[in-house]
Amino acid sequence: MAPKLRAVQPGETPPKPARAPRRTRTIAQAAAGGSERELLVALRKRVADAVQDPKCPPAPLAALTRSLLELTDKIAALDAGADLLFTHHPLMLRGVSSVATTSPIGATVTAAIRGQLAMYAAHTNADKADTGVADALARACGLETSTPLVPEGSAPGGSLVGTGRVGELPAPMTLRGFVEALARQLPATAGGTRVAGDPDALVRRVAVLGGSGDRYIDIARAAGADVYVTADLKHHPALDAREASAGGTPYLVDCGHWASEWLWLAHAQQALRATLDPMPIHVSTLRTDPWSFVVGANATGGTP
Repeated sequence: MAPKLRAVQPGETPPKPARAPRRTRTIAQAAAGGSERELLVALRKRVADAVQDPKCPPAPLAALTRSLLELTDKIAALDAGADLLFTHHPLMLRGVSSVATTSPIGATVTAAIRGQLAMYAAHTNADKADTGVADALARACGLETSTPLVPEGSAPGGSLVGTGRVGELPAPMTLRGFVEALARQLPATAGGTRVAGDPDALVRRVAVLGGSGDRYIDIARAAGADVYVTADLKHHPALDAREASAGGTPYLVDCGHWASEWLWLAHAQQALRATLDPMPIHVSTLRTDPWSFVVGANATGGTP
């Protein structure tokens, strides 16, 4: 029986009209034909339910998002039949507002969900580890021993950890000879290795930092480095550093972001095999350096 209506009395706040109950779609319904927003709402509700009820089983995301994945190509790790993709760089270096499959990141995320591929990124923790990215680059430079360029403490075993590495070569080398020896240890790239300094100058003390390292040039100088090996050196920081050095040390070596960090993969493979043997662990040979070729390299200076 419908409720009786009555007139609102003077000074009385009128009652709010009753809202129709909000219809919440299940994850499967949202994935099958709903919008991206509906899918996110359904996923959030499923997570909230799981948090409130420990007995709530996890949602089978691989099946529930299947209808969104038909436009996605399989990623290399899925083609290799891998269960875990262990990387240095995280998939998302910057915040994202969407993982729609119309974007490369969204396509990768959903392909991984569909293929039940786990992803683990060891980024700055791998950079700072005593057998991490910087240590691998230091060994490629010929350093038999090295210490952190910026010490940040000790690992459980007592070894020092921190940003970058610094150490001395067994014997002095010319800058050109040093870089040529390093280049033989690095994976090939279109850009090769850029050098700022006198090719015939002798170098022995070496500082390294894999990946973008122009913020640490002054620290390398303070550490007494004859040469600083890193990547992504921008024009003005490099120019300022050379002017500050008055043409002397530290000489600068930019061996490319991807190449300077790729060396660590073999070290990571060895460490994982020691822990997870006999699980098969493979290092990808896919070159993810973005550059394809260069034109007009090896200009010798003078007026353009």
